[in-house]
Amino acid sequence: MTVAMTERSAIAIATAIRAGETSALAETEAAIARIEARDGPINAVVVRDFDRAREQARAADRRLAAGETGPLLGVPMTVKESFDVAGLRTTWGLEAARDFVAQADAEAVRRLKRAGAVILGKTNVPPLLADLQSDNPIYGRTNNPHHPERVAGGSSGGAAAALAAGMVPLELGSDIGGSIRVPAAFNGVWGHKPTFGALSRDGHYFPGTDGAPGELSVIGPMARDPDDLALALDILADHPLAQAADRSPSGWRVLVLDGHPLAPVASSMAEAIDRLANALHAAGVMVDRHSDLLPDLVAQHRDYWKMLNITIMRGQPPEGTPPATLIEWFDLRDRQARNKRAWARLFAQYDAVIAPNLGITAFPHDATPIPERMVTVNGEPTPFGAQFAFPGLATFPMLPATSFPIATDPDGLPIGVQAIADTYQDHTAIAVARLAHGVMR
Repeated sequence: MTVAMTERSAIAIATAIRAGETSALAETEAAIARIEARDGPINAVVVRDFDRAREQARAADRRLAAGETGPLLGVPMTVKESFDVAGLRTTWGLEAARDFVAQADAEAVRRLKRAGAVILGKTNVPPLLADLQSDNPIYGRTNNPHHPERVAGGSSGGAAAALAAGMVPLELGSDIGGSIRVPAAFNGVWGHKPTFGALSRDGHYFPGTDGAPGELSVIGPMARDPDDLALALDILADHPLAQAADRSPSGWRVLVLDGHPLAPVASSMAEAIDRLANALHAAGVMVDRHSDLLPDLVAQHRDYWKMLNITIMRGQPPEGTPPATLIEWFDLRDRQARNKRAWARLFAQYDAVIAPNLGITAFPHDATPIPERMVTVNGEPTPFGAQFAFPGLATFPMLPATSFPIATDPDGLPIGVQAIADTYQDHTAIAVARLAHGVMR
């Protein structure tokens, strides 16, 4: 497998194009060549739109020649298969949607194109975007570039794999159960789950529909470089998000968690988080390892899991169980509001919370349904579903969280964690992640 983390960033490519050192078409051809050379054993870029990408690149070069600029002018990238791109299939990995072709671009895709990005195609997902691995009956299985027998994550698994293999510098994903953060962690790249509602989800619909977007779900950028992540976030945001404070390390206050009462953590990950906490402290950051301000995490996961499943299944209950009533739904929303206020009280004392995205690194491919799936953690089998407690830390209270790499495990697989910040403090999450990543290098 090819893992190429030394390719240029999106910002570096755009800068070189503006300086006349290269062109949008040349960068597009180079990205196409990388995909054709590297993607075979990975299977990340499953919808390819190379001819139209070349047309976009030529148009970008004409824009530049006419004196126009754009923060991503000429930068080649891909987007998750679940986003509508006019003229391309949007299937969400579902056989029933195999032939659906989008008639218009998703709003996020339009914004990226206005910024000058060249869309090369789309990347792989699991069916219904409902797993932390990317394998479906239409496009097949995506493999982790670091280890082909391990998953690339999901549901933005193809996106993370394309980044890790150096095919593209920038991607667009979505997240409801860790679908940006977990693949980013599994592949050793960066991903940002924004504050709920900060980015438009128009055009990220179940194929052939245009109804209301689901509760908890967000869209967000993925990249190999945190500066690219921050730039893409600003391009995609509905309204300007506050920039992070310019502080020395001693000005930051961070709570570091290495576990959850419901989900075990691999010892190699816990050790890496311990090293991170010590490195942050040595750099001058105020670091705590425990806080009485944390909400009841057991109750939070119970409520998150219920809301997540109601949302994904559009209210259809599991076979043999009654559907949730409207009164139960409103009660659940009330508990979510109280949980969100508890996190706000915590963020009055801390700038960010650093925690696992998942308690394990990339696991072996496994077609077992999630309710029956088991994973081995520290030599002990444990229910896979319990691991969703970690992405739920930020998802249920609708908080921003940035996934970033900090180490590798004994098998050479990336270890990634998330920096969670207060509502609309998305750039603070990225800034803390950038600082933490830096102290581990």
